[in-house]
Amino acid sequence: MTKQVQAFIFDLDGVITDSAEHHYLAWKQLGQELHIPFDREFNEQLKGVSRMDSLERILALGNRQHDFTAEEKEALATKKNEHYKELIKGITEADILPGITDLLADIRKHGLKVGLASASKNAFVVIDRLGVGEHFHYIVDAAKVAKGKPDPEIFLKAADALGVPYENCIGVEDAEAGIEAIKAAGMFAVGVGTPESMAKADYVVSGTSELRYDEIIARFQQTK
Repeated sequence: MTKQVQAFIFDLDGVITDSAEHHYLAWKQLGQELHIPFDREFNEQLKGVSRMDSLERILALGNRQHDFTAEEKEALATKKNEHYKELIKGITEADILPGITDLLADIRKHGLKVGLASASKNAFVVIDRLGVGEHFHYIVDAAKVAKGKPDPEIFLKAADALGVPYENCIGVEDAEAGIEAIKAAGMFAVGVGTPESMAKADYVVSGTSELRYDEIIARFQQTK
């Protein structure tokens, strides 16, 4: 019996838009203030990871993980977020990544549910600025997610809210932690990135412009 796709669940940063760049710049500024320099290669470790977990990784990089109280760490994370919010004020529909508008339109045309499972607590604002809110039936509130990716919680919450069995969902991610979360949720994983970084995905494309509805559905139906 052929499996039926009932929902797509997307990550935001690096999939719908490249706000990952804004996160990088905001974290980099905080790192410089803390005298913890890091590059884009290290930043790859922060993709798909929650704000507090990202901060912990940066502090560990500089061997400063024990220099701050829990309250001070919260303040640092908030400072980073305030800078990030300034950076995303300029986001418009022009910042939607290639191929995403057509993919969302095709999904909608076929009557499937669409969810967003982003670790970003600013996801609602970003989706609104991009002008694609009408395509999403449910956006998970990251502030209400206890465990960050690679834990599957955020994807499970999205599927539960959409009322779709996990095995009938397709998750789309650009981070290793995100792919692991999708697979742990029992879903079909589409990875955007290199074959090496997306090794655990069921289907991999090098960029969002290669995300085509018919091809994704065909790959999904080939799985048992």
